[in-house]
This record gives sequence, C-alpha cells and structure tokens, in this order.
Amino acid sequence: MDINPIFDVDNLDEINQLTGFEPVLGGELTEKAIWVDESRCIGCRYCAHVATNTFVVDEEYGRSRAIRQDGDNLETMQEAIDTCPVDCIHWVKFDNLEALENSLDRDMFQSLGKLPRINKH
Repeated sequence: MDINPIFDVDNLDEINQLTGFEPVLGGELTEKAIWVDESRCIGCRYCAHVATNTFVVDEEYGRSRAIRQDGDNLETMQEAIDTCPVDCIHWVKFDNLEALENSLDRDMFQSLGKLPRINKH
C-alpha cells in the first residue's frame, strides 16, 4: 500500500519549514513590501491614481494605505512611490511590515478634508 505524500507524517516537518521565499510563493517579492507612513501622508491621492490595485485612500482619515502587496507590478508601484510629494511611501522588509503598521496610532490622526474633531468637554 502506497502512502499519500500529502498526508505522510514524515513530510509535516518539511511543510512547516516553508519560509515564503520559495520561488513558487513569490521568491524575492516577499522580501520587501510597500508601507505608507500615514502620519506623514497629506492625502494627495497620487499613489492611488497610479497604482490603483495597491493603494486606497482611507475614507475616514483621507490618508493613503497599501491594501495589497501584489496588486500592481513593481514598476507601477515604484512610480507611485516616486509621485508622492511628501515621500511617505517606502519599501520595507516584509518581516517589519506588521510592526510598522502597529506603530501607527490612527486615533491621533487629524482627518484630512473634514472638520476638526471638537472636544465636547
């Protein structure tokens, strides 16, 4: 009786050792990611007009955000970075992306294009 390699217990260690850098999973593309420093973004929307599948402008705060790392090709994403007038879009290590996102305190952002928040007390 042949053992199905998908369910072979000996292969579980091999499956758990996937790094994300395998060519079938994108190879070098997973080493770097696009990150928008939303605290510096002025809401010009240039990036969202250039790389429409990568960037979106948040409706509440009016700031750009990278929503897909594989939305556009590298040339289009680099063009979007180059069009940013305040240089708030960066290539970062993919491993650092989550920490950078968590470092943003969106509660402190002033909404762009909307009336300022008023303290009711």
